[in-house]
Amino acid sequence: MRMSKIAVIAGSSGLVGTELLHRICAGSEFSLVKLLVRKPSGFMHAKVKEYLTDFDRLEQVAPVITGDVFFSCLGSTRKKTPDKQRYFQIDHDYPLEMARIASANGMQQFHLISAVGARAGAANFYLDMKGKTEQDIAAVPFASVHIYRPSFLDGARTERRPLEQIALALFRRVSPLMIGPLRKYRSIPAADVAKAMIRKSLQPAAGVHYYESDVIQQVARAEALH
Repeated sequence: MRMSKIAVIAGSSGLVGTELLHRICAGSEFSLVKLLVRKPSGFMHAKVKEYLTDFDRLEQVAPVITGDVFFSCLGSTRKKTPDKQRYFQIDHDYPLEMARIASANGMQQFHLISAVGARAGAANFYLDMKGKTEQDIAAVPFASVHIYRPSFLDGARTERRPLEQIALALFRRVSPLMIGPLRKYRSIPAADVAKAMIRKSLQPAAGVHYYESDVIQQVARAEALH
């Protein structure tokens, strides 16, 4: 396939973002990937251009938010960001502002990592926040918006999270028992989310699309067979 697409990634240092970046660099579908980063990553590749970004002043990098596909992998955790207002700013306001800039600059696709169970109005703060982010970004005028709702992410994290390691071990044991409607709650490899995001970016369908964990894995498997 001829290299022609240009991607922008926010959150390239996270679990899914790292997988996404490496797979884009290894493939032939994208000729350029722009990274919006808080600090230099040290990652070097011929396709990659980094832009130091103050996410509180996204207008400063607005001119570089151009291309074909925007991948939003940005997010925090309650442990890192105990203040709910700041947490909401990172997980809702930043992605929404980036979506608005990308749309105004003519980008056609926006891909957002959300979470299983996301719903605006949910009693749980996290699920309500994710749901509001989905709702608000879905209203931004793009040719297509793709929203991924993975369950517990499985992968090699750069930081130690003992409680998450315990939870992951538990999820790995019980996931095979989750069948029928419970399949979407199975843990999912971060690599599978990245595979699905790339595949869907190459098969754009008009409108807003949502993918639960079980569907994400189906898409990822189809990519592996491609």
